[in-house]
Amino acid sequence: MSPFRHLSNLTKPTFQCANIKCVNPEGVEAIAFFQLLQICCILCALIEFVNIYCKFVPTCLFFQVVRIQSPEHGTKRIQSSGSEKISNFLNKVQNEFQVGDIGWTVYKDRQKNFPIRTSRVKTLANYDIHHGDMLFLSFESDASSRQTQDSVVASTSTAIPVDSKKYSANSTVSNSSTVPHLPHKSIVLDEVDEILEKEDGKVERQRNEQLCHHGPQGKCLHCAALEPYDEEVMKSCKPPTKFFSFHSYLRKLTGGVDKGKFANLEDITCKIKDGCTEHPPWPHGICTKCQPNAVTLNRQIYRHVDNIMFENPKIAERFLNYWRSTGRQRLGILYGKYEVHKDVPLGIKATIFAIYEPPQESSKNRIQIMKDENDELVKSIAEKMGLHPIGWIFTDLMAEDLKKATVKHYRGNQDSHYLSAEECIMAAEFQNKYPNPCQYSAEGKFGSKCVTVVVTGDSKNQVHFEGYQVSNQCMALVRDNCLIPTKDAPELGYVKESSSKQFVPDVFYKVKDEYGNEVIELARPLPVEYLLVDIPCAFPVCPRSFFNVSASKPFPVENRESLGEIQDFNALVQYMEQFQPNDFLEAMSDFHLLLFLATCDMLPLKETISIILEAVKTKDKNLAHKFKKSEEWATVEEMMAAQ
Repeated sequence: MSPFRHLSNLTKPTFQCANIKCVNPEGVEAIAFFQLLQICCILCALIEFVNIYCKFVPTCLFFQVVRIQSPEHGTKRIQSSGSEKISNFLNKVQNEFQVGDIGWTVYKDRQKNFPIRTSRVKTLANYDIHHGDMLFLSFESDASSRQTQDSVVASTSTAIPVDSKKYSANSTVSNSSTVPHLPHKSIVLDEVDEILEKEDGKVERQRNEQLCHHGPQGKCLHCAALEPYDEEVMKSCKPPTKFFSFHSYLRKLTGGVDKGKFANLEDITCKIKDGCTEHPPWPHGICTKCQPNAVTLNRQIYRHVDNIMFENPKIAERFLNYWRSTGRQRLGILYGKYEVHKDVPLGIKATIFAIYEPPQESSKNRIQIMKDENDELVKSIAEKMGLHPIGWIFTDLMAEDLKKATVKHYRGNQDSHYLSAEECIMAAEFQNKYPNPCQYSAEGKFGSKCVTVVVTGDSKNQVHFEGYQVSNQCMALVRDNCLIPTKDAPELGYVKESSSKQFVPDVFYKVKDEYGNEVIELARPLPVEYLLVDIPCAFPVCPRSFFNVSASKPFPVENRESLGEIQDFNALVQYMEQFQPNDFLEAMSDFHLLLFLATCDMLPLKETISIILEAVKTKDKNLAHKFKKSEEWATVEEMMAAQ
């Protein structure tokens, strides 16, 4: 019997099922209503079919995204399916988090009560893992948690070996921002960095009588301590600075809720990644996986060194004597220490103790550095006295009036440059040679504290010392052999174009046009001023001296044979004759003398030179007396007596 037999007698016939309710409005004919009713029945049947289908079809046929959370690396998302084997899923976790084969476990809950064990039989559906679920990655030990798996990293990025004592300088880092941090203990920081890491860095302010309405023990918005990276702090410095100190910049990165947990400093790279197997090597092939990204240069807002200080003016005077005597330019390597700079919040000061002059050939307008056989030996001697290479210095002087002792001013004005492109490239070479250890970089190093000092004429035609560094981006361009100087404009560099031997990505920089709009230009050519960071260079009000600078006849400087200053045994005899026997420590406190004693083959002091180096470092007269009474120095005294 038809269920609709009475519908024709109804004024407003209705039909209702589990999903759809239909009401026949006034004036609608019965035939049209029956057609509408049939459509409703079909829709209802489709809905019921879908409900039944979804109950019997497993969810494992659909793709799903599972979240993995780790206290070391944050949260990552892994695409999978319910039918995926647990072993395959854990391999994805291993590849995504760059962890080793052992030492870690994935749990279903934060309390670590339900571990997910590897299995080639069980699937995600067996563990009741669905789309959007959160799993938790836990490490059993620090050593295994941070161990990088070479087989996994080789296909995605360059390996990052970690040594428990010292980081290998030959390793590189991938471009991914998810690279795990190296443990702090594996990176040997500079002494000044360790000191600044422990400091609070906040700048205290006095109570403002006009704005503060609280007692002397209270604090408010107008007198609360400021962070070292606050703009008001930078303006209050004397003189005001436009650069953050590097540690202030780190405090800015590590501030906030996460306390810098995910802070990662990374240098740009302009090289093709090695090991890509999907195509022939360049120039026969390249892909998006191995191709470096285009680079947009930015002006650096921080600097690794905030001040350059000569310990004593006589150090610079002795260096300048070469130009005064010959008229030829001179280059030297600065040896000294990095110290805390009190005038800038969390600042660093490079203090110069001595200048080593490597072998070189120079003229009035050029300097060519020769190969130095004693380079490593000089570093070793300086390190035993607590000194390190902290930069380089060169002269660019031209006399204007010999009677007035004035020099020409042709650097830093509107028609000239601060540093030429060649000098910027040279500065970048030195900075790449002496990198800055940093625990917030996956490579274990970031930037450099190496400084550049230029001796030139100022606006008053007087000899002036100017300090610079090049930006980290300039260091990367020079490291990857992408930046070259131009022939006719010293203030312009040029980013190389790609060739069959080298792929070079596009490099851009931002500049304001004639209308004040910020536009992006291709760095061919590139104003090198864009890459500079200027640093104040000064002399102390109260000079001090690590080495003896008061000798009437100082020991000759190395590699000055063209000037008539020769380091030989006769020079040693003449130098020692001006000191009394009780002034042996003062006599030995000459940087150039110590280099001569350590490098002279005719003197038997190579085995015992460490004693006098330690005595000079600690100013220990007893230790110096011990060296004087040694058989080796007695032999030297006999040779001097026979001279």
